[in-house]
Amino acid sequence: MTARIVVAGQAEGPVVHATEGLSFWGGVDPATGIVIDAHHPLTGRCLTGTILMMPTSRGSCTGSGVLLELALNGRGPAALVFRGAEDILTLGALIAGRMFGRALPVLRLDAAEFDALSRTAHATIRDTHLQADGLHLPLSPPPMSAMQLTAQDHAMLQGPPAQKLAMEVICTMAAQQGATALIDVTQAHIDGCIYASPANLLFAEAMAEMGARVCVPTTMNAISVDRQNWQAQGVPPQFGGPASRLADAYVQMGARPSFTCAPYQLPTVPAQGEAVAWAESNAVIYANSVLGARTVKHPDFLDLMIALTGRAPLSGVYLSEERVARRILKVDVPPGADDAVWPLIGYVAGLRAPDRIPLLTGITVSPDADALKALCAAFGTTSAAPMLHIEGVTPEADQVDPNADIATITREDLAAAWRQFNAAPSHIDLVALGSPHFSLNECQALAALVAGRKTQVATIITCGHDTIAAAKANGTLAVLEASGAQVVPDLCWCSISEPVFPPHARTLMTNSGKYAHYAPGLSGRAVRFGSLADCVAAAVSGRAPDHLPAWLR
Repeated sequence: MTARIVVAGQAEGPVVHATEGLSFWGGVDPATGIVIDAHHPLTGRCLTGTILMMPTSRGSCTGSGVLLELALNGRGPAALVFRGAEDILTLGALIAGRMFGRALPVLRLDAAEFDALSRTAHATIRDTHLQADGLHLPLSPPPMSAMQLTAQDHAMLQGPPAQKLAMEVICTMAAQQGATALIDVTQAHIDGCIYASPANLLFAEAMAEMGARVCVPTTMNAISVDRQNWQAQGVPPQFGGPASRLADAYVQMGARPSFTCAPYQLPTVPAQGEAVAWAESNAVIYANSVLGARTVKHPDFLDLMIALTGRAPLSGVYLSEERVARRILKVDVPPGADDAVWPLIGYVAGLRAPDRIPLLTGITVSPDADALKALCAAFGTTSAAPMLHIEGVTPEADQVDPNADIATITREDLAAAWRQFNAAPSHIDLVALGSPHFSLNECQALAALVAGRKTQVATIITCGHDTIAAAKANGTLAVLEASGAQVVPDLCWCSISEPVFPPHARTLMTNSGKYAHYAPGLSGRAVRFGSLADCVAAAVSGRAPDHLPAWLR
């Protein structure tokens, strides 16, 4: 047997085997290396110095920045071992070694090798072999690039320092993905502008100082502070300053300060079949699934590299054959279901298809854009797949492997997910809405529910600037603010921190499956979940429902 080196390096340490993928953003504390994802089997485990084995990663594209920070502060795993394709943590390890001299080896094993290593307690990785409790695996070198590059590609490889580095990293990632060519992209969306750790700032400012400049229209994800108001909000300068500088670095490199995690709400939304380079997991899944655009789930840092060159590896779901559903999920949608059903379906679909694109069937109620947003975002927390199909809804739902296997999502499965999200006490201190960012339609629906009522607990909605401007113009913003709700730009719930996040809040309620999953680890608070109407009722009364909704009983 010969295992494959993806990122070269040497390491030694105890073997830690994760039976399911882990998102490092929202799942691992970048300062300590401890797993903070409350829903993961390794929760509470410290990964520092370990040979960490996973089938693949999952979740947020920002995981590459978290891994880079762990590598730089000496709290990261000693090595990563995957059974399948993986880009997010691989890119973080590649940047750690190439830009900062912190080698963190990454290996890929086949199923038999992976299972054999998972049964060992300690492993040593050297340049040519892996040794572990009687197991000896020769290691093949990193894949050599056989890229068919254009004259312009070659020119960029000999170009200014930032562009040269970008093309080198793109070609290295392409080689490990098995790509033999690059593809032009029409636009990019940057996820690395979230201040996940000092490493994100170190990378961005280093690139800006090298003269990096985007060459395709580039939007930016939500950032970690309200850029114009963070000082007045009392955000500590030691956090607000670096977070603001991180955003400034990307603006300096030519990115548009859109600051939204829902770029599909912008006027620049791509058309079906258009090749783009988006990072941010929910945005990638929505773009591929709902819009029919094409983008791989690009890791943080690679998003910038592609924006600097306009070129991406021609691999993954850029290719038609990789967009095919290989699992059919038959969904039992309970009669009378409210809007909470969509994130529950997405969350369970990710659990049922953690490593492949599914086709969801049996959904007879047509979901609108906001329902699809909620479904896609929740799916991305539990699956590594970059897209899904919904029969009769999404544009490529006829693309199904004839050998696709079949699984089910029952009412009992949805109820189990609801209970998982509602284990906290019913007393609510905070209602958190806008993960991903609220649309104008969602703001209007919320305004209709709160009109003439007053919230009794903190109620915060995060939105993009374009949405806030439209809500102000049509009077929706005034209704929300009159109820006591606060509308916040620039931030999203996965990047919000105290004091914008109310320090006194102990239990929050949200209608987002994505945030219900990540909030315990990111905020340290208990969580309740429900429909938008349930969230409004909690905002007014300070209490969440104590029982399953009628449609789940």
